[in-house]
Amino acid sequence: MMFSLFGTARLNDFDPLAWFTDVLAKIADIPQNRLHELLPWHWKVAQQQLAQEIAA
Repeated sequence: MMFSLFGTARLNDFDPLAWFTDVLAKIADIPQNRLHELLPWHWKVAQQQLAQEIAA
């Protein structure tokens, strides 16, 4: 399972270790109904939005 998540991160063109580290930091505090936000494809979009907000 982890291999497929890391592979998905690579296919979505971002660092799997950065994603996994962020997920581990957030997973204990996020409500169960929002866990989907930590999936690689959702995480990438959120990181891009955060970068745009910081740049603005």
